[in-house]
Amino acid sequence: MTSEFAPLYVVPTPLGNLADISERARAVLRDVVWVAAEDTRHSAPLLQHLGSRARLLAAHQHNEHAAAKQVLARLAAGESVAMISDAGTPGISDPGARIVAHVRAAGGRVIPLPGPCAAITALSAAGLEDGHWLFYGFLPTKSGQRQKSLTEVATLPYALVFYEAPHRVLETVADMAATLGAERALVIARELTKCFESIHALPLGEALDWLQADPMRQKGEFVLIVSGAAKDPEADNNGEAERILKLLLAEDLPVKQAAKLAAAITGAAKNALYARALELR
Repeated sequence: MTSEFAPLYVVPTPLGNLADISERARAVLRDVVWVAAEDTRHSAPLLQHLGSRARLLAAHQHNEHAAAKQVLARLAAGESVAMISDAGTPGISDPGARIVAHVRAAGGRVIPLPGPCAAITALSAAGLEDGHWLFYGFLPTKSGQRQKSLTEVATLPYALVFYEAPHRVLETVADMAATLGAERALVIARELTKCFESIHALPLGEALDWLQADPMRQKGEFVLIVSGAAKDPEADNNGEAERILKLLLAEDLPVKQAAKLAAAITGAAKNALYARALELR
């Protein structure tokens, strides 16, 4: 791209509370010529509130390829573009990634702004101590496919972060309990930063009854965070036993003696270590 091309700004917008928009986001949305919005009808009042006179173009999941071409044309004309979603950060379970990819592939400059993200907001208040987390986003809408997807991540030792819509939350929570296990912790974060914000933690096996006990608990946009799978002590022990076995074999100990020592140190089965030692040798 030549120096005439304007940058594409990726601008997070508030999840609900308008006070959460940053001063930098305000300035960008007031200064750009165009705003690529997931829903122009939804975004028009926000831009009016901010005093922005930017022109709107639609960039939603059903027209993202065509919208990417339109954005590139505007940038090529030297007209700056800001991309926003209905709420939160574009490209995070929202349209935007394809537009960013087109601009980058063409050699354009993409400038991301930090800001609101429902997943991060919910995680900060979850109180889970897994240490690591995996953002999944929206699960498939059909139960069979949803359970298959959950099975694929069921054994990961990371907190799992999902988005869900209100009309599917009961089905999704039921599938989670059946697939991931009723004993795991679930944090239900609903309507974040809005008037009826709710963050509740409970065992996954109790979540469906809790949601059904009050219809209000089923309303709004959801972030569901499930604690990571418990580590398998036996698997950890086997891994340590093999590590020690390899060290002993590296010292040229006989196979039988190396297996016996590794078993004595770690408590692992001697016969299994002997068979593994033979494979390693």
